[in-house]
Amino acid sequence: MIVPLLMTLYFSVIRYNLMQPGEHEFIGLMNYEFFVTDPSFSTAVGNTLLLLGSVIAITVVLGIAIALLVNEPFPGRGIVRVLLISPFFVMPTVNALLWKHMMMNPIYGVFAQISKAVGAQPIDWLTDYPLFSVIVMVAWQWLPFAILIFITALQSMNREQLEAARMDGANAVQQFRFLVLPHLSRAIAVVVMIEMIFLLSVFAEIFTTTGGGPGDASTNIAFLIFKQALLNFDVGVASAGALFAVLLANVAAVFLIRMVGKNLER
Repeated sequence: MIVPLLMTLYFSVIRYNLMQPGEHEFIGLMNYEFFVTDPSFSTAVGNTLLLLGSVIAITVVLGIAIALLVNEPFPGRGIVRVLLISPFFVMPTVNALLWKHMMMNPIYGVFAQISKAVGAQPIDWLTDYPLFSVIVMVAWQWLPFAILIFITALQSMNREQLEAARMDGANAVQQFRFLVLPHLSRAIAVVVMIEMIFLLSVFAEIFTTTGGGPGDASTNIAFLIFKQALLNFDVGVASAGALFAVLLANVAAVFLIRMVGKNLER
């Protein structure tokens, strides 16, 4: 772990472009300045934060709702739980291809067929709503993880408290607000922390479907680093961007670990 990090740090302070072979002179923080002044940088940061916040919000809200639905006994509950968790084991590239061709294709996709069936004009999702399309793909894959964590948390809940609340006249909303939601606070903190760390590096879905476009509409930090490294052949700037991403991920991780720690102390 240390050797690649040190090499990235070294590359980030030298002039290292694969299209310009020769001596790699020391240039200090110029690569960092070039990366943060890239016209796509502010858009990429905004898209990263929007992707992060949207996916976390979707997975937490829907994860709790679905976990509550499948927590109570019903025929076939085991099969339903397996089906709910299975999307998490689909590789990101396969996930992106499924949504790109099977669901969102404007000619033969499922959404296009539904639109035609109701007399509406099919939408080219990846062109008209590129970032929203990526958010849907990523949320679909991470939703099973949230469901699994919340189901596990609900199974450890004290049933006697719920029964006592029902006997005291508490309705379903009151039970959820004052008993279930506080009980799920630790699970929610864990889901948010883990998802935030991993979602900062979303790449496969963007590369496979939108290519960061149209323009920079769906470019995030990870894809911007890719463009600098492999499309512009600038190893130095890409290394500076990679260290920026590492710093961003560590800041988020420290903040969330403290938040989880405070929850555990309650």
